[in-house]
Amino acid sequence: MNHLAHALLAGDDEALRLGGMLGDFVHGRPDATVFPPRVIAGIRLHRAIDVYTDAHPEVLAARALLPAPYRRYAGILLDMWFDRCLARDFPQWSAQPLAEYSAALRVLLWRQDPLLPPALRRFRGYMEAHGLPAAYTDDAVLDEALGGIGQRLRRANPLASALPVLLEREAELQRRFEAFFPELREFAQTWVEAYAE
Repeated sequence: MNHLAHALLAGDDEALRLGGMLGDFVHGRPDATVFPPRVIAGIRLHRAIDVYTDAHPEVLAARALLPAPYRRYAGILLDMWFDRCLARDFPQWSAQPLAEYSAALRVLLWRQDPLLPPALRRFRGYMEAHGLPAAYTDDAVLDEALGGIGQRLRRANPLASALPVLLEREAELQRRFEAFFPELREFAQTWVEAYAE
């Protein structure tokens, strides 16, 4: 899952939500002298969500829909695509309007600026310039984001040409997301109750 999903799955707790955003930018064991315990719990939740997602039968079935050479990058493509699905149907998953939620997430990152690693500060600037994560509903923004990720990868890859491949499979990917996401949300809630209280 990508940034919107990780933030939403962290619930209303801002420390967990911040940890959800930090999850892709903090590697190894989070430093307890830098991050408060609740933020570390959010980073751990992010990682648990990723493990659960990667093994889920609906996600595996979605991966299988992608032809070579895209299947090799299915983790990235589905993370981005599922955030698009989540953003497009946001009223189904949150009482807060998407634009308001997206802006509040960026405000949270500014408010917690001292805790952000440089890469997340740079990404926050990208989020602001493009209105993310709300703008993932816009295919042009998603296409640009995939191309940007592709440029940052070390080896040649097809990410810049992936959007048409995803759009061709939109209905089936949507079905997979709708079957998967409620189970992921339940998993995240259970994890928070067990490990973050």
